[in-house]
Amino acid sequence: MTRPGAGMAADIDEQPAGYARLLTAEHAGAIARVAAVIAQRRPRHVVFTARGTSDHAALYGAYLTEIRLGLPAGLASPSVVTLYGARPNLSDALVVGVSQSGGSPDLTEVLRAARDAGALTLAVTNAPGSPLAETAELSVDIAAGHERAVAATKTYTAELLALLMLVEGVRAGDGVLPADERAALDALPGLAERTLTDPTPAQLAPRYRFAGQLVTTGRGYAYPTAREAALKLMETSYLPALAFSGADLLHGPLAMTDPDVPVLAVVGSGPGGRSMEEVLPRLGERRADVVVVGSAEVEGATRMAVPEVDERYAPLLDILPLQRLALSLALARGEDPDAPRGLKKVTATR
Repeated sequence: MTRPGAGMAADIDEQPAGYARLLTAEHAGAIARVAAVIAQRRPRHVVFTARGTSDHAALYGAYLTEIRLGLPAGLASPSVVTLYGARPNLSDALVVGVSQSGGSPDLTEVLRAARDAGALTLAVTNAPGSPLAETAELSVDIAAGHERAVAATKTYTAELLALLMLVEGVRAGDGVLPADERAALDALPGLAERTLTDPTPAQLAPRYRFAGQLVTTGRGYAYPTAREAALKLMETSYLPALAFSGADLLHGPLAMTDPDVPVLAVVGSGPGGRSMEEVLPRLGERRADVVVVGSAEVEGATRMAVPEVDERYAPLLDILPLQRLALSLALARGEDPDAPRGLKKVTATR
């Protein structure tokens, strides 16, 4: 019998190899060709549509799009199309469906309606033969391979990297990443391997075995990481976890934090991380149990260390110790994170 969590552990450990695979000439070239088409078509805004873990990758894509391309970006509500029958005018948009399986009917319907309206449509998926990919005009294969556990890990980070390469390729104009960008990305597999050797996530699991609730927080590029970490904890450990941007945390939810409510704070070295400097002291005033994910020491907080990188790349590393914490905590609580109760790998929503 396979031991509980073996599948999720294997999926997590495969992520450095997944980064390297997506950066090979075959896959990087395919992404560059898609990026070149998008750059040529010059969309005026970008709309992402996704569910679950992929929704957090899409949120990261929206941050990249607005910051790096200067284009308005947002996340669509599929129910607008599937439940209410609305057909928004998306004629000047790029509409991107992000889905590991490519099998969710509502996402496919959003891309179909967008294409009918004249939008340029793109599927970012781990299943190039899926309905989503076949419906879209363009598609990107994230090449993550078979994922053993129900809880998504390596497909999430493959989506992040594919979206990063895509946006930077569009920014370049011809789809080809500049040499300095390519060199920075080529370092990611080794940095990810290094991050995964840190024993801290497993050591923290007994500390939170009996936690009743938990808060995750971050700003900018770190906010999708905070949301994804909360989801992983909920679906593997059944632990109520609430994700807030650092700014929103100060607008009321701060009141719920105290020594019995652990806070996982993603604190990078860029503008988003620096903005957390006003959040962490407030958590200290509440005597909250704070664990920081980041490259720098924070006074009074436990740290899960990650190498310092450009803030755009940090989500590809920051999520790794949080995935390992979710795995270890689920096992400490007597659960099997490979097969969360009531969940399936492909969720079909309408």
